[in-house]
Amino acid sequence: MSGLTIGPVAPDDPALADLIARHAAHGDAHYPVDSNHHLTGPEMAAKGVRLFGGWLDGELVAMGGFAQWRDGDGEVKSMHVSDAARGQGAGAAILAALIDAARAEGLHALWLETGSREASAAARRLYERAGFAYCAPFGAFTADPESVFMRRDL
Repeated sequence: MSGLTIGPVAPDDPALADLIARHAAHGDAHYPVDSNHHLTGPEMAAKGVRLFGGWLDGELVAMGGFAQWRDGDGEVKSMHVSDAARGQGAGAAILAALIDAARAEGLHALWLETGSREASAAARRLYERAGFAYCAPFGAFTADPESVFMRRDL
C-alpha cells in the first residue's frame, strides 16, 4: 500500500483502542462469544505483545502484534485492517513487519489462531500467501469448529 507507514504503536494509543474495538465488533458480529479472544492494547502489552500500527495520511488503518514464547516461537495477535484500507495491501504490510521483527528477535516460528467462517476468509488467504500452513491447536487453545490454527517457520 503506497504511503503506508509502519512502526510500533503504544498500547494506550486512542487510535489503537478504536481499531481494536472495531476488530472486536467484527468478531462479535460473526462468531459466538466463547470463540472470541479479545484483548485491549494494555492487556496485550501486559502479556508481552509487541504492537505495530500502519498509518495512512496520519490515520491508523492497520494493526497487529506478536508475543514471544519462552521456547523461541511466537504468536501473531489481533491483526486488523480498517474497512477503508482493506484490499490495498495494509494487512500484508503489517504481517510482513511482524514477521521481520520476529525474525530479527531470533524467533524460529510464528503461530496464529483465526476464525473458520467466511468472515475470516480474507485473513486466512493473507496468512496462506505469507507462508502460514494449517496445523493443530497450540498452547492453551483446544479444537473449536469456529477456529483454525496456522504456523510458519521463520
